[in-house]
Amino acid sequence: MKVDVFSLKRQYEAIKVEVKEAVEKVMQSGAFILGQDVGLFEQEFARYCGVKYGIGVNSGTDALFLGCLACGVGKGDEVITMPYTYIATALGISMTGARPVFVDIDERTYNIDTSKIEKAITEKTRAILPVHLYGHPADMDPIIEIAGKHNLKVIEDCAQAHGALYKNKKVGGIGDTSCFSFYPTKNLGAFGDGGMVLTNSEEIKARLLLLRDYGRKGRYEHIEKGYNSRLDTLQAAILRVKLEYLDKWDENRRKNARLYTKLFKESNIDLVLPYEADYAKHVYHLYPVRVKNRKEVMEKLAEKGIRTLIHYPIPIHLQEVYKDLGYRKGDFPVSERCCEEILSLPMYPELSEEEIRYVVEEMSKVT
Repeated sequence: MKVDVFSLKRQYEAIKVEVKEAVEKVMQSGAFILGQDVGLFEQEFARYCGVKYGIGVNSGTDALFLGCLACGVGKGDEVITMPYTYIATALGISMTGARPVFVDIDERTYNIDTSKIEKAITEKTRAILPVHLYGHPADMDPIIEIAGKHNLKVIEDCAQAHGALYKNKKVGGIGDTSCFSFYPTKNLGAFGDGGMVLTNSEEIKARLLLLRDYGRKGRYEHIEKGYNSRLDTLQAAILRVKLEYLDKWDENRRKNARLYTKLFKESNIDLVLPYEADYAKHVYHLYPVRVKNRKEVMEKLAEKGIRTLIHYPIPIHLQEVYKDLGYRKGDFPVSERCCEEILSLPMYPELSEEEIRYVVEEMSKVT
């Protein structure tokens, strides 16, 4: 049996008629840049997340970059985030001219350790940027409290957590802004790049509309040095179709995760399994386990046709590109340990029970 870590083909087969119809309408309209579907998807996704405004941009990285800019982050500022995440989280900060300041993670949720945030705050700090990693919400109440105490903005990185709940509230509507990616493999993925920033602030919304579209007020009237970062109409049309299925797909992910967890516990395999906090509804963008002999496990699973991935092998503070920040190995021990141990098993909504049982069976032979 062959089991891939994810598959987009099965999902497409289930919705291809609707997708083709949506794409054909855009093709017939000829409105490929900021067409009607962009505005409609912005409204629909914002409503889904319980937020007033959505501003579509061309990628999750630009959502982070423009979201930070719109919150007043700029050159010489500092933004607190975590080193155990995809590098786009830090790059979005760096692109504004600000400096990422890292805080280690909680060993159970893999999200920012809220007990360490306040010690990292300086007079240069302008925002806290928590990541809802792997689909598990960060613990937002302490973050909001700390931000309020120090007059900081909160910018949520929701790239892996479409539909996740924090205390029965969707992530994306808790901070001052939230940033989503619609990269194809996300829980809500386009057929290319795409992103969105959500906010309840009219002021931030107005700034984002300028920033994403050349800083223009009218067709040829530019009042700010903006960027070309607009969500593509074709992608918006496809995402509108897929949004109708997001809750169902997320529930399938949760069902698959429950089966994995049940089978692993019954097998008494020596693994650290994903954790779900009492305040959270995890949407399992990934199903990460921690193993001591990761390389050997990956190789043996590959021999059996099971593909796995590592998210993420090098923490951001040890990446070559960020050596100028002055961090060293040992600065964030929990993040570094997770980078050495975490292995992402196959996880997507259409994964079958038979495939999950096969993965667990083969894992039991090699761990």
